[in-house]
Amino acid sequence: MYKLDLKKDRPIDLIALGRLCIDLNANEINRPMEETRTFTKYVGGSPANIAIGAARLDLKTGFIGKVSDDQMGRFIQHYLIENDIDVSGVEVDQTGAMTGLAFTEIKSPEDCSILMYRDNVADLKLSTTDIDEEYIKRSKALLISGTALAASPSREAVYLALEYARKHDVVVLFDIDYRPYTWNSPEETATFYNLAAEKCDVIIGTREEFDMMEQFEREAGADDQKTAKKWFDHHAEIVIIKHGAEGSIAYTKDGGSYKGGIFKTKVLKTFGAGDSYASALIYGLFQGWDLPRAMTFGSASASIVISKHSCSDAMPTVEEIESFMAEAQQVT
Repeated sequence: MYKLDLKKDRPIDLIALGRLCIDLNANEINRPMEETRTFTKYVGGSPANIAIGAARLDLKTGFIGKVSDDQMGRFIQHYLIENDIDVSGVEVDQTGAMTGLAFTEIKSPEDCSILMYRDNVADLKLSTTDIDEEYIKRSKALLISGTALAASPSREAVYLALEYARKHDVVVLFDIDYRPYTWNSPEETATFYNLAAEKCDVIIGTREEFDMMEQFEREAGADDQKTAKKWFDHHAEIVIIKHGAEGSIAYTKDGGSYKGGIFKTKVLKTFGAGDSYASALIYGLFQGWDLPRAMTFGSASASIVISKHSCSDAMPTVEEIESFMAEAQQVT
């Protein structure tokens, strides 16, 4: 059984930190980007999607990040507010940085890609002066994601937030969220990811993402149990390793392991699954559920989101997930 000390007397359940951007999802599906002419705009970014998903599940949610001083930045802030996310930790950049854009291509359910514009983006301008210790102290949990580690000053801001979280017994969740195009080399990525992961209580990622973090430990290879043990020697209580269509495996510090399956659904696109899985899993952890139940809830949420056009807009409520689970077929 896992042991997460979520302080019940704190007013904020979850604070997410990191990337706030715009998703532009192709309206013309089953065709390449070169032939796509129209897109629909959504708020995006992995930590933003997870925060939105958590808020839809009635967790009291806040965000720490930075947005551009323009229409796109205001669109993001307004959307977060509309979804009952506290934005007192969201700062407006004053350097002229822009909002990151993610254009999505939906050739088929199995062939989706993302074209990212990440030059001089506002979210990576988050600095240590933007991190409020008292704000983090008021939360039960802090969520970080890997893309915020890709450049300074955002990288240092994440590490400071982690220090405050550890100081005040805030549970830290790490969504690895590895995007190769934002990094100079796998070795650089592994260095900064490992420094962050050492301070985290829950680590969630794909097998490929954990492989990236093991650049300097090739003997570990693709062995899930060895990977989990490495992090249990630090702060981790739970390590979840995702294997795509084969489901996921969760390991706990006390030696437990639990396999999670997937639900059958009509897949429109593949992106968004990880974020919806994480938000619903986190909800389950907050309810004190056992891991298999929380993982099943996360898988159901993921199946709902990949059947819809958006990521953030598609994040389901508790009632929607429960209704889906009552009707859908689970594959273990």
